[in-house]
This record gives sequence, C-alpha cells and structure tokens, in this order.
Amino acid sequence: MTLAKIVYASMTGNTEEIADIVAEAMEEMGIEVEIEECTQIDADTFEDADICVVATYTYDEGTLPDEIMDFYDDLAELDLTGKIFGVCGSGDTFYDHFCKSVDDFEELFLKTGATKGAEKVKVDLAAEEEDIQNLEAFAKSLVEKA
Repeated sequence: MTLAKIVYASMTGNTEEIADIVAEAMEEMGIEVEIEECTQIDADTFEDADICVVATYTYDEGTLPDEIMDFYDDLAELDLTGKIFGVCGSGDTFYDHFCKSVDDFEELFLKTGATKGAEKVKVDLAAEEEDIQNLEAFAKSLVEKA
C-alpha cells in the first residue's frame, strides 16, 4: 500500500487543519497516511514514504518557524530520489513574503531529488471552502503521481 507521511508546523492550528484536510483526502483515496508534528519526528522518516508532504506556516516577514528549522536542515541532507513530494501551508497576506516557507520547502525538496507531485497550495490564514477544494485537488495530484 502507498504510504504518505505528512509533517506539519502549526502555531495557531491553521496549518494543522490544512495537514488534516490533506490527510483525510488521501485516506479517502485508499492511501495509508501518517501525520506528525515537526518536533516529534526526524526528517529521515520520509525515506520510508512514497509521498512526502510538508505543511508549514510562515512566520512574520517570510521566516521559517523556529520549530521546523532542525527538520528543514536535516531534510537538506537526504536523498529522496524516487519520492513524490508536495508542500502546502498558511500565511498572512498582510506580509510581503506571503507563505515564503512553502516556497523554501519546495526548493529544498527539489534539491533532495524528490519529484514534485502537485502545485504548492498557499492558504491565507485559515482554510476556507475554496482552499479546502484546492487542498483536496493537491492530495489527488500527489496520489496520482505515486
């Protein structure tokens, strides 16, 4: 069975909800999903997955959240050739660098040799109906590429 691992960082709960939406959509397609908060897991967990997903928020003016920095640094050391990845997350359009952490993780995944399975999804604060549809389409695209 195809295994998806979703790792998230969430301060307000918005990004955790985003991760849950993606997980539920994948489970409905028959995918086994493991979801973990970023401080509870090591980046090498992705070595056992077919689909690798990071859901993160962006702090302030485009900064990675402190709690996901170690995960980010460790991810840079991995060879994820043959894995499918996707990145999604939340941010605030008030800031100039909206959801920059999503972009940072996408660039990093490409350097690991992983294959982009879906276009990144950026959510302004909490997921609304259109965002939920975009996240479900994101999950579908990842599953189809796996």
